[in-house]
Amino acid sequence: MPSITAISNRMPAGLSRVLPTVEKTPMPAVTPAELPALMRAIDRYPEPVTRLGLLLLAHTFTRTSELIGAQWSEIRDPETWVIPEERMKRRIPHVVPLSGRVCAILDELRAMTEEESPYILASSQNPRCSISNNTLLFALYRLGYKGRMTGHGFRAVASTVLNESKRWGKDAIERQLAHRETDEVREAYHRAQYLDERRRMMAWWSDYLDESRSRTHE
Repeated sequence: MPSITAISNRMPAGLSRVLPTVEKTPMPAVTPAELPALMRAIDRYPEPVTRLGLLLLAHTFTRTSELIGAQWSEIRDPETWVIPEERMKRRIPHVVPLSGRVCAILDELRAMTEEESPYILASSQNPRCSISNNTLLFALYRLGYKGRMTGHGFRAVASTVLNESKRWGKDAIERQLAHRETDEVREAYHRAQYLDERRRMMAWWSDYLDESRSRTHE
């Protein structure tokens, strides 16, 4: 059956106006003011691999699927995680600078990972596999955030805080989020990685998250 978009393209302009507009529903995300309570809740999560996975999601704000599939071989050096192109939405390798806090989380996970597992977040049932796609989402549900927060929500709140801080360039933030450039001509020629700025930004973001634990809701 033809899609609404396909039908609309074949109709006269006047008739196409009566067709419904399909809009994307934003993923639930806490506000920056609610972030401290969430970080404190994550600290209390009883299952260690899931707890550390949620912390990695918060500190790196990658897409959940990118984190779930992360392998130890992708950690190129103590300060750099490179997600290969086949695991990226845009099919372009993505560099994630690792803050000192993230490195400490990875050290904790390394101590828990069975030698035969290639995955950073290995399944307790089968070390040759990673945890499931729903593990982190359901953990947020158990913490009382169903309908209020998702894995993708960490990307939204990070983007909000980083932009509102006025400390970092928009291009560096967008590059770290691995967003597609809206201007196709600019995307073709604008290859700058802003890596030095992104390293400083990710360290600042980790400090912000750690300090948020002591803040109260205003």
